[in-house]
Amino acid sequence: MTRPAVTLATRLLVGLIAACAGAAAFAQPQAPAGGPSPPIAQGSLPHDLSPWGMFMQADVVVKAVMVGLTFASLVTWTIWLAKSVELVLAKRRAAAALRKLRDADALSAAAEELTNGWTRRGPVARLLDAAALETQRSSTLSAEGIKERVAIALSRVEAAAGRDMARGTGLLATIGATAPFVGLFGTVWGIMNSFIAISHSKTTNLAVVAPGIAEALLATAIGLVAAIPAVIIYNVFARSIANYRAILSDASGEVLQHLSRDLERADMAQRVSQPAPRSVVRLAE
Repeated sequence: MTRPAVTLATRLLVGLIAACAGAAAFAQPQAPAGGPSPPIAQGSLPHDLSPWGMFMQADVVVKAVMVGLTFASLVTWTIWLAKSVELVLAKRRAAAALRKLRDADALSAAAEELTNGWTRRGPVARLLDAAALETQRSSTLSAEGIKERVAIALSRVEAAAGRDMARGTGLLATIGATAPFVGLFGTVWGIMNSFIAISHSKTTNLAVVAPGIAEALLATAIGLVAAIPAVIIYNVFARSIANYRAILSDASGEVLQHLSRDLERADMAQRVSQPAPRSVVRLAE
């Protein structure tokens, strides 16, 4: 190989080495003007980023918000369990009593049927008691007045049974409506404290800022966890309670039908047992 060729190859090799060194130097992060800042390793983050760690390191106000929302979620599931069992038993009792009412021939026979078994303590049994009590009080009055007053008494019993069954569901509506806003309050408070910490530390490094913001966002997450099941459970209970009230309304209608038939039978029996007027007897003679 000639000498000029060796010189050219040497120059090309030196230029290639210089270019690689410049690229490596450009790829390294530049230190700020105030002085070099060592990179923060992943293991040296200032906070434990697990949910429990974020809770323990959060502000007192944010902790109070998280504890309150957790308690609200516990109340939601407790109401769901207790009210579900109560609704299932009440609907089965009311449906069984309604079947006995439909199969009975008279109001007295229906009352005897309902006194046997687990239907004797249900709201349908109270409907029969209210009808019997009002019929007894108005025994010397007209049949139309008796039916009207019995209908009023039955409507009161239905309303009372509906109120008893809906007890506790209003708390679910309150939790579902307010829990997201309570969680948002905790988030706003936590982010405000994070910005204050940023101003004190005089750094915008994400590894320092992110834990405080994550702690604040945890409050909103817990608020949604408490609110979403509460809204769903409230809607399910609203439909179930409406179905339960429809069963009681059918039972009330059956009681009124039995009462109307009993009153007409009593009226016809009274007419048959009355003696004929004297004018009709003379005409027959």
